[in-house]
Amino acid sequence: MGLREAFAKYVMTARIAETDLVTPTMRRIRLVADEPITFPYRPGQHVRIEINDPLSVYGILRPSETLRTYTIWELDPTRRAIELRVHLFEGEGIGLTWARQARPGEAVKVWWPQGDFFTREAPFHLFVGEETASAAFGPMIRALGEAPVYGVLESASAEHDLPMPGSPPLRRVHRGGAPAAASGTLLAAVAELDLPGNAGAAYVAGEARTCQMVRDYLVRERNWSRRAIKVKPFWTPGKRGLH
Repeated sequence: MGLREAFAKYVMTARIAETDLVTPTMRRIRLVADEPITFPYRPGQHVRIEINDPLSVYGILRPSETLRTYTIWELDPTRRAIELRVHLFEGEGIGLTWARQARPGEAVKVWWPQGDFFTREAPFHLFVGEETASAAFGPMIRALGEAPVYGVLESASAEHDLPMPGSPPLRRVHRGGAPAAASGTLLAAVAELDLPGNAGAAYVAGEARTCQMVRDYLVRERNWSRRAIKVKPFWTPGKRGLH
């Protein structure tokens, strides 16, 4: 068996069915697979979109220029559909170019779901992050049903707030022109949260430095166990490939 045949079971082909903007910087991309979707999946996990063939000579020589990771917003196996929410941040890169230019009808190779960023059983759940985190938090909160949920989502402004499931909704804060990296706006909002103790499960995602600040605050000031806090750094200025 060759290398390509060995990896074939992890890859499926899909076509872009729909695209539109959900917010000024968040694009919805709906994919429909050519075959039934049978892979295991837990809300919060991600797929990898193949931008360049990782098994080609180019891909082997430049592996960082092949796959890009996107959290699944919604999976509908009955319709063979995978829906993504992609944040269109400022800058350049092969993943950003694909997300901006993706058009209905185009074929896409999808590498099946991965990752351990999903919910666990707990008395309550705490979600903290910004725009990039909201794409993961949406399906996670939806899957929790009526479980108690708390948290705060930051974005640049109200028009950048991604519509989210859950009732009551997470608190929203806006940083205006302040940077999203090492966000004091988000940390201050977490400090104001009225939580039912420290025995819940926390999910902190987004910019790496901000995630560290929030985790350290929960541990030092709210007496949370580090093991109760799942951290997923999706990005940090000047670095690629965190997700």
